[in-house]
Amino acid sequence: MRVVGLTGGIGTGKSTVARLLAALGAVVIDADRIVHELQAPGTPLLARIRDAFGPEILRSDGALDRERLGRLVFADAASRKRLNELVHPAVGAEMVRRLAAARAAGAALVVLDIPLLLEGRAASRADPGRAKTASDLVSEVIVVYAREDQQLERQLARDGATPEHALERIRAQLPIEEKRKLADHVIDNSGSLADTERQVRELYAKLTA
Repeated sequence: MRVVGLTGGIGTGKSTVARLLAALGAVVIDADRIVHELQAPGTPLLARIRDAFGPEILRSDGALDRERLGRLVFADAASRKRLNELVHPAVGAEMVRRLAAARAAGAALVVLDIPLLLEGRAASRADPGRAKTASDLVSEVIVVYAREDQQLERQLARDGATPEHALERIRAQLPIEEKRKLADHVIDNSGSLADTERQVRELYAKLTA
């Protein structure tokens, strides 16, 4: 079984590439979806996040106020680090469980869709004693690329964010040009959807050959 990581930046089109890979037959394990499941009302992880950041990060129905928490952590590196230290181990453990299930089912290609894959890998290498994260599960990395101006334009159209907030979110992550250099495979999503689909089909054929 081949296990590859899929990452990119906000607004580069990673979700589109993940859907295309899944349609071709890859098993896609989505870190963001796991995060949402683990942070549902009543879960231990949500309780730890509330204790770390205060009850104001919960909505009146007890669900996580993701917009409020996002504004907090994207504006402050220390808060972002604290949140990552809470979330990443739990997500990594669930990814390991799902990866084992995919292996048992005979999957040929598994794609771990992880937005901060390269950031997590860099942190692990900088601190050998650090707990393993989901980024340690992959041997190859696919980066979905688009220029920063396209990232900004797409985020404004999709989320209705202010330009300042959108740019803050983009620059809280490793720059997309740096991610491109660190990739084993690059899907350039700066052009048409048809061009992206062609690149994904070619990469899928290569990974499953």
